[in-house]
Amino acid sequence: MLRSKVRSELPAMVKLEDLSIIRAPIDRCFDLARSVEVHIAGNVHSGESAVAAGGVTSGLLSMAQNVTWRAKHLGVWHRLTSEITAMDRPSYFQDTMTQGIFRFMQHDHFFRSLSPNETEVKDVFCFAAPLPVLGRLAEMAFLRRYMQALLRERNAVLKQIAESPEWPQYLPGRA
Repeated sequence: MLRSKVRSELPAMVKLEDLSIIRAPIDRCFDLARSVEVHIAGNVHSGESAVAAGGVTSGLLSMAQNVTWRAKHLGVWHRLTSEITAMDRPSYFQDTMTQGIFRFMQHDHFFRSLSPNETEVKDVFCFAAPLPVLGRLAEMAFLRRYMQALLRERNAVLKQIAESPEWPQYLPGRA
C-alpha cells in the first residue's frame, strides 16, 4: 500500500542520498531496515531509544505504524515520532515525521536485489529545519553534514548486522 506526500507542496528542504551494497538477501535487508532494535544499534552514540508513546517500541515497523524516538543530538534531548507512510515489500518503504523539531522530515528506503545474496540499498532522506530563515542557515552551516553522517552510520550498522551471523537475533524465527 502506497500513501506518500507530494514533495512539491512542502517547504524548501535538504535532500540527502546514500547508496550501500549489502551481501545479504533483499528480504533480510528490508526487514532489518524496519527493525526498531537495528535502528537503535545504528544510533547508539546519541543514547537513542524507542519510547512508549502510543507507538511501536520493538520489532518490525509495518504500514501505518508509529514509533517515537528519544535521542540526544547536538547536546539536546529530542523526541521525534514517525509513521510508516508507504510500503511495497520488499522493495520500498517510507517513514515520515509526524511530530518533532523539524518542519518536515521524510526518509525513503529503496531495495534492489542484485543477486540472491546481494542487495542495493538506497536511502533518500529529506528534511527542513525549524525556523525558516535561521533553519536554512543551520542547514547550510552544519545540519546537512550532521544528518549525512547519521545516515551513513545507520547504514553501516545495517550492513554490518545483515552480513554477520548475528542477524537472526534481530529477526526471530527467520534463520
